[in-house]
Amino acid sequence: MIDLDSLDLLKIVPPNLQNDPTVRAAVQAINNELQQLNEQIQKLDFFSRLDTLEADEVDELAWDFHVDFYDASLPLETKRNLIKNSYAWHRRKGTPSAVEELITTIFGDGRVEEWYEFEGEPYTFRVITTNSSATNEQASDFLKALNSVKNTRSWLDGILLSMADEMNVYYGGALHVGEFMTIKQVV
Repeated sequence: MIDLDSLDLLKIVPPNLQNDPTVRAAVQAINNELQQLNEQIQKLDFFSRLDTLEADEVDELAWDFHVDFYDASLPLETKRNLIKNSYAWHRRKGTPSAVEELITTIFGDGRVEEWYEFEGEPYTFRVITTNSSATNEQASDFLKALNSVKNTRSWLDGILLSMADEMNVYYGGALHVGEFMTIKQVV
């Protein structure tokens, strides 16, 4: 296979034409144009350079790749993650795994519980996360994003915020073994 970075057309020209000054000049001009074209082609690969792109370039890519739930006010790393996952989400749109990936991208963690897992109404689900911003700032953004990823027949039952903390719990028990005696006076 020919590597375009190190391609020299003069090496593939027949030996009898390599010494002709007109052919050498033409080949050198074509080599220069091919190198410039190769450099421009490498700039087209946005995914390999996504982590180095500026915010305005990332915004343009999000529009180009149809990231439905994209918001320009999100942090740059979150925007990059949304673009990286957009193809996978479009392929799996309507599945619980796509919703879970969206939850982890926006909230940092979380999971989806289907209706049969929590005895809810059919075709409902709920989202469980430990991120406290799920109830305030990011909730409306998340709902817009969720509606673009979930299947249309399923309905969000609620977003549950799961908080965990360590605490000391003491419990005790007692066991009493004995007999009951009933004494009656007989007259």
